[in-house]
Amino acid sequence: MTRTSRKGLVPILLGGLVLGVSMNAPANAEELRIGFIAPLTGIFAQTGKDMANGFQMYLDEHGGKLGGATVKFIVEDNQGKPDTAVTKAKKLVLSDKAQMFVGGLLASTGYALAPVSNEEKTLYIASIPAADDLTQRQLDKYPYFFRTGWTSSQPHQPLGQWACEQGYKKIVAVAADYAFGYEVVGGFQKVFEDCGGKIIQKIWPPLGTKDFGPYIPTIKADADAVLSLMVGPMSLQFPKQMRSSGFKKPIIGGGTSYDEFALPFMSDEVIGDVSALQYSAAIETPKNEAFVKAYRAKYGKVPSYYSESNYTTAQIIDEAMKKAGGKWPGPEQFIKIMSGLKIDAPRGPISFEDRNPIQNIYIKKVEKKKMFGYDKDELWNTVIKTYPAVSQYWTYGKAKFLAQPVYSRTFPDCKYCE
Repeated sequence: MTRTSRKGLVPILLGGLVLGVSMNAPANAEELRIGFIAPLTGIFAQTGKDMANGFQMYLDEHGGKLGGATVKFIVEDNQGKPDTAVTKAKKLVLSDKAQMFVGGLLASTGYALAPVSNEEKTLYIASIPAADDLTQRQLDKYPYFFRTGWTSSQPHQPLGQWACEQGYKKIVAVAADYAFGYEVVGGFQKVFEDCGGKIIQKIWPPLGTKDFGPYIPTIKADADAVLSLMVGPMSLQFPKQMRSSGFKKPIIGGGTSYDEFALPFMSDEVIGDVSALQYSAAIETPKNEAFVKAYRAKYGKVPSYYSESNYTTAQIIDEAMKKAGGKWPGPEQFIKIMSGLKIDAPRGPISFEDRNPIQNIYIKKVEKKKMFGYDKDELWNTVIKTYPAVSQYWTYGKAKFLAQPVYSRTFPDCKYCE
């Protein structure tokens, strides 16, 4: 049995999470049914919980409503599997009558869910899946797809520029062997080599690798630094094993390698390591400080990018629903409204181009220090450089960028590898 609290919220248990749905709305109020897909079990369960917690916190802060509409928030566990995500998405649309579905984690999940949005003519908001081509060469193929997070290569093109500016000449890339890894390395490589640098080796450990022992000894000794792209538990193991092996050169990380979901579980060996992303919990703005403190008070941890991205997704839906007068206008009109928004989010200012955010990209260095009034030294991703208003097309321009193939395991080719 459930009881209505004094705030009018009934706790509903779905997928292992307690979700609040407002019960105080007038009988004729619009109900907005939002399906949410995240891995709540399996090796990516912690990131999935961070995702759902971020969205739920925004809902809680706004009385269970977005843009005046009462939200029915339906969470489904896809276990980190793209085929399961497809099944859950169809269930959300056909059985739960969701007007939109949000989430997914892996880039491969984004590629799997986009066709479902077409089949069911239902809005799919990718808050996390960063698959480049869904808002690039395949933009017209998936008219019901909208991204609130990032493309895989978007933060790593500026990171390639930054690495070049540090004077690095030769870099070895070690990245998870799937679409996300290819696109991260590809974006970094293209810009780094256009700037005069060289990627001299690419190593592709399988997704979920725990033991990097077979790979570390193969890293070329003449590299100035290593670019790593790790996800899930891989993020914890790779830098630890690298430093334990005696590797002392710089490690540059793709965004998920040092995200706040992993940072609290890391040790001092990561101090000084640099990564890039559109969010850091250490962004020193009043809006982000308030977000970090509220999230930490509610969930007992610093928000990860997975949390912020979904919190901000809820904010974007809220603002779009306000502009729609609190009534669901249909997916086509809703996408038009979202495309015209300018949002001030915890990560910073956001606008949109080709259904993908234009946003700040932060170069971050792991430091141990006190922040935001907390009384103990902790690991934080200190922002050391900001590239403002970065497009998914970087500085190449849309036409030139789209004339090349999507970044992949073979593009750009490793012309300096031996």
